[in-house]
Amino acid sequence: MPNKQAGGEDPDATVGVVVIGRNEGERLRLCLQSAKRSGDRIVYVDSGSKDGSVSLARSFGIEVVELDASRPFTAARGRNAGFARLRALWPDTRFVQFMDGDCELDPGWIAAALRGITADARTAIVFGRRRERYPDLTVYNHVCDREWDGPAGPAQSCGGDALGRVEAILQVGGYDSGLIAAEDDDLCHRLRRQGWNIVRLADEMTLHDVAMTTWRQWWQRNRRSGHAGAEAWFRRGAEDPTLIKHVLSNLFWSFPLFWLLWPVLWWRVYRRSDAIYATHIVLGKVPHCFGQLGFWWSSLRARKMVLIEYK
Repeated sequence: MPNKQAGGEDPDATVGVVVIGRNEGERLRLCLQSAKRSGDRIVYVDSGSKDGSVSLARSFGIEVVELDASRPFTAARGRNAGFARLRALWPDTRFVQFMDGDCELDPGWIAAALRGITADARTAIVFGRRRERYPDLTVYNHVCDREWDGPAGPAQSCGGDALGRVEAILQVGGYDSGLIAAEDDDLCHRLRRQGWNIVRLADEMTLHDVAMTTWRQWWQRNRRSGHAGAEAWFRRGAEDPTLIKHVLSNLFWSFPLFWLLWPVLWWRVYRRSDAIYATHIVLGKVPHCFGQLGFWWSSLRARKMVLIEYK
């Protein structure tokens, strides 16, 4: 789908969209409707949904890839499959917008993203402001909305929603399908290692519906983050010494002997955020630690990593 640009390296840049999902229901409908407003080069990748997601996507006239359930589902695997199908159908596609099925694309994002990514030929990925659709519905939604925020400018990594340069993604071999979490961080690390840039834009990008209403969901999401942090340190700790800081922090603050110091940590976070977010950071150290320990235990036993889902 041609997107006319004022300035930049190519006024006729072509963009495709890859959406991944699993049992997203009405959230997927909103996602696909927003993607269709941006053009027709769309691929939806489904990971074993039982809610009619595949039929819904096809009713929009969207290309669908159904992942084989004999192999573990991961977001990375889904994005790679969608990216491959997109390139097979539309080989002239130069930029790809990755989206999770629980997100709705802002009407102005694609144009803003193209302006941002074409401003510098070494920019591989741009991403903008992801917001929670219902930030005040639960404390968990509030925390997620706070996490999505950040200053515009050069970044170390992005989230699941981002617009990428096809050339750059091909150069590093796409996502690592074996990762069950933080596959975006890993991709960005490999891109930066090849001299590419990751940039956060100030523009609105997506509305996200985390649909998190229970303590168990919050625990699982944080456990998954802890797993991802430990695996990142295991894989590339020698290249990125800062990763050990996060691993050791979770271990330190989760040890019962140091729980008496939690008020100190809470106050440090509270001064630059709010009470809810500070509480999330402090209490989240425990499930993060469980996630780390789970990764190391599975690694020692040479067991396959199991997807950690929170919804």
